Amino acid sequence: MGFDTIIKNGSVVTATDTYTADVAIANGKINAIGIDLPAQNATNILDASGKLVLPGGIDVHTHLDMPFGGTTSADDFETGTRAAAFGGTTTLIDFAIQYKGQPLRQAFDTWMSKAASKATCDYAFHCIVTDVSGGQLSEMNDLVHEGVTSFKLFMAYPGVFMLDDGSIFKALQTTSKNGGMVCMHAENGSAIDVIVQQALAEGKRAPKYHALTRPTTAEAEAVGRAIALAEMAGAPIYIVHLSCNDALEKIREARDRGLPVYAETCPQYLYLSLENMDAPGFEGAKYVFTPPLREKWNQDKLWNGLKHDHLQVVSTDHCPFCFKEQKEMGRDDFTKIPNGGPGVEHRMSLIYSGGVASGRFSANRFVELVSTTPAKLFGLFPRKGTIAIGSDADLVIFDPKRKHTISAKTHHMRVDYSMFEGIEVTGMPDVVLSRGRVVVDGDKFLGRAGQGEFLRRATYAQVNG
Repeated sequence: MGFDTIIKNGSVVTATDTYTADVAIANGKINAIGIDLPAQNATNILDASGKLVLPGGIDVHTHLDMPFGGTTSADDFETGTRAAAFGGTTTLIDFAIQYKGQPLRQAFDTWMSKAASKATCDYAFHCIVTDVSGGQLSEMNDLVHEGVTSFKLFMAYPGVFMLDDGSIFKALQTTSKNGGMVCMHAENGSAIDVIVQQALAEGKRAPKYHALTRPTTAEAEAVGRAIALAEMAGAPIYIVHLSCNDALEKIREARDRGLPVYAETCPQYLYLSLENMDAPGFEGAKYVFTPPLREKWNQDKLWNGLKHDHLQVVSTDHCPFCFKEQKEMGRDDFTKIPNGGPGVEHRMSLIYSGGVASGRFSANRFVELVSTTPAKLFGLFPRKGTIAIGSDADLVIFDPKRKHTISAKTHHMRVDYSMFEGIEVTGMPDVVLSRGRVVVDGDKFLGRAGQGEFLRRATYAQVNG
């Protein structure tokens, strides 16, 4: 039996096991796992001595090539997937946005055309639903058959994305029947809008007011309401980018009652806080994203939530806008600062460093948070998210001891600043494979645009039923 590649002598880490073994790859799949596999038959030998061999990371929340507020996020599917790969992430789930009045299919086709010739690693889409007044509910069933099995709804941004509770409830009833999953942006948009208008009227226009006008209670209330609507509809629900303990308590309580409620947080909420918004001049604009940064004490609560499975996933909400020219659009009005920050490249290292290297949780739990659970919740398991015979050979040879200081000078995202500038992490990818091909080797990128595949996903019910 000939193998394309054998990764030798590494410590293989999955969500459940850690063991020393060789991993052999043939035709883009994991073909054999064992001790002393016959190297003479392999074209390529990678030595992982002293390193971890991890399943490729799965980031289920990115916004590449996304129009927002008169500009477009700075990474397209080529630069965004390349930066992801440098960080050990080999699969992205991005968002196809349905604008009011459009069929859902149009959103999907538009985003497919953005990604198909550019993505360097595999990708899938959630569909953002902003309007259910036409035939969109039955179209949700059609998209599920196309392998787009999750839908994002908004309780925030009135007049743009926000849906009323009745529309949200109907969408949840639809996923309850078709086996899909609703991802919810949970903030009380109507109340926030009032607070924002009052702040502007009082002349409060600096970046920090983006955070101060979006209280944690507005997030917690909406999380509670989203859970209640899902419970009434008999549907699972996934809360995106949870930022604070107030909201976390609602998730914990629902999961304690046995409800199929899930939530992700993001590295920015684990490493940054409201204090970052005190940066001099207009620098605070670098940290304008939604939900906003919170008081620092929330960080430990979120890390603890990850440890105890009150939070199931870490994604990035990667939505980069350059400080010069893009963020500056809101220099005199925080509401005009494009919302979002760059993070896709550093998720794995930040979570390994703060989680495993800092002694908060095991390497197995790390794999669960950044790869296995995302694959299960969003219909990609066991093709993605684990190291097993027959799974895609999306693999990372990861050096658990290598230190790196994050900086815009060295990152690969197409953006002129880093949210995590100066933070030192312990644990970095050395070699990254996408379906058996080496795409990153040290500081060299060996992938190419267009080699990423669109992933048709199973439903939540098929994988988790």
